[in-house]
Amino acid sequence: MNDKRQTVLITGAGGQLGSAVVAHFQQRGARLVLLDRHADAVRERVGGDALAVSANLLDRAEVAARVGAALDQAGRIDVLCHLAGGFHMGEPVHETPAEAWDRMMDLNARSLIHVAAAVVPRMIAQGAGRIVAVGAAGALKGGADMGAYAASKSALMRLVESMSAELRDRSINVNCVLPSTLDTPPNRAAMPDADPGRWVEPAALAEVIGFLASDGARAIHGALIPVLGRV
Repeated sequence: MNDKRQTVLITGAGGQLGSAVVAHFQQRGARLVLLDRHADAVRERVGGDALAVSANLLDRAEVAARVGAALDQAGRIDVLCHLAGGFHMGEPVHETPAEAWDRMMDLNARSLIHVAAAVVPRMIAQGAGRIVAVGAAGALKGGADMGAYAASKSALMRLVESMSAELRDRSINVNCVLPSTLDTPPNRAAMPDADPGRWVEPAALAEVIGFLASDGARAIHGALIPVLGRV
């Protein structure tokens, strides 16, 4: 395959942040592989030659098969932007339901392991790659009534650091952005008294992710980068 464009796999491509990241890489002329529960609808909206992958991120075998097929078609994988995840809060640690704990760990930590299992061996074979995951500034320390969420995002950050230590000598950069509250319609609806001017615009976070995916960030390894908007 002679296509020299950067091939970018984006998980959670249909979300608010996903749409901004997709737009950013479209503007850079990248070839996109879009992983989302509604991947076909996202691909239709994106257009071009974007590839759609619909897979249960908690099913390792399914992720391996479907991501593998898409990357076979694309011919290579240069960047993984792992945006998929989940949020939960509302009860103190001692009242945290087992299902809430499991769901947070699944969505925010296990999903990265499963996608990495499908992508990293290809990057190693190519001799290069970039991985950018989305953590959370709020998980730098525990907060009241959000223990499961903070713990799961902290687990993701530790995975990023471990992957970086394992892969940096193979010319694979692994880094993580830590946004504060994103300025999205759902967040505005949920927090009507807050000042969204202090939040992070998805397009602004997409630019940081895009930088970490670029050659300009070739010397950055294992970084946890706070992205806090106007503070």
